Amino acid sequence: MKLRYNFRVYPDASQCAALARAFGCARVVFNDALRLRRDAFTQGLPRPTAGELSKTVITEAKHTPERAWLGEVSAVVLQQSLRDLESAYSNFFASKNGTRKGPKAGPPRMKKRAARQAIRFTANAHWSLTGSGKLRLPKIGDLSVR
Repeated sequence: MKLRYNFRVYPDASQCAALARAFGCARVVFNDALRLRRDAFTQGLPRPTAGELSKTVITEAKHTPERAWLGEVSAVVLQQSLRDLESAYSNFFASKNGTRKGPKAGPPRMKKRAARQAIRFTANAHWSLTGSGKLRLPKIGDLSVR
């Protein structure tokens, strides 16, 4: 059984900054992984596995000075961004082979800043609803929901 919850949140100023940071980090990880996969394809190398991408784009990048800010957001958000890329590629190849129903899917594209942004927290992120009716997210805080 799959469950999904959608919440309309009302963050304060500091939570808006934390959410913007999470959106930006997820976008950067997605774009970095997409760039690595494209580079491997153009050079004729085998495609990097999900584990290699996670190690390179998330774990090792956190230890470099120019990407140290990736450690400020929940790791689950970054991992879900990589899973989104894998899903986009599998949809593209299934569409290309004719095994996917519905409209044809193109190859994944770089993410840009947009008006509508989204991140995903899985059960592993240990999000919860508090007794006062707030949504508690890791490294963001308690958000008002309706």
